[in-house]
Amino acid sequence: MDSYTYDRRQFSRHELSNQLIQNELALAGQIQRSFLPTASQCLKRYELAGQSISCIEVGGDYFDYLYGPEFQDESLKIIVGDVSGHGIDAALLMSSARTFLRARAINSGTATQVVSAMNRHFYLDHSRTGHFMTLFYLDINLDSGHATWVRAGHEPATVFAPSINEFHELKGAGVPLGVDYNYCYSEYFLPQLAEGTIIAIGTDGIWEARNENGKFFGKDRFKSILQETADFSAQEIINAVFDELGMFCRGVPLDDDVTLVIVKVV
Repeated sequence: MDSYTYDRRQFSRHELSNQLIQNELALAGQIQRSFLPTASQCLKRYELAGQSISCIEVGGDYFDYLYGPEFQDESLKIIVGDVSGHGIDAALLMSSARTFLRARAINSGTATQVVSAMNRHFYLDHSRTGHFMTLFYLDINLDSGHATWVRAGHEPATVFAPSINEFHELKGAGVPLGVDYNYCYSEYFLPQLAEGTIIAIGTDGIWEARNENGKFFGKDRFKSILQETADFSAQEIINAVFDELGMFCRGVPLDDDVTLVIVKVV
């Protein structure tokens, strides 16, 4: 019998209208947005708010809050991630990463153990695609107020203390997920923060956004907004940042996804 190699294209529709493609992308974007927290929350001394905007219908940015009986301990886990690139491929990888991370976080483990397991999963599943994912993982003990964080190649979180008008960053070593299967991530300690302190965890699409003159939005502008809105709620701070970003980039489409989570100690 002669062998026959099937070409999957023979089973596919050869022509799709642009409108149908746009409709499918819009639906995919709607589903993807449903994965993200949709409202601000307040858990004990911490007020949370977040927002993510994709530069096209779907994107590779991700944020989440993990808290509740299914996560066993009395801690709040805040995650912000950014898959390299954007579009459908990045969106699919983001969805896969979210599913694994939530499944792993249900089991007990330190921030280092969770992120290390996530790295191995991402490497095995996606190293052949050439994609990687940056991640910032903050784990706050709601009883003591102490926290730990792991930084996997992501932008450092920005901490602003209004009482002394000072900024500092939650830095630390760590390569993006999916780059090195055996990488050992480091965990860093954050002591209890004073009332009013703001932690801002974002993706670089914010400060690397450009206006019509090619000027970057920049971190200095971002920090100025945090200073000016320090008395606002977490959601109001989010709104102020995105309003300013919209005015700055007026008439110029975003060329990267933008995501921001604000944690405010109340």
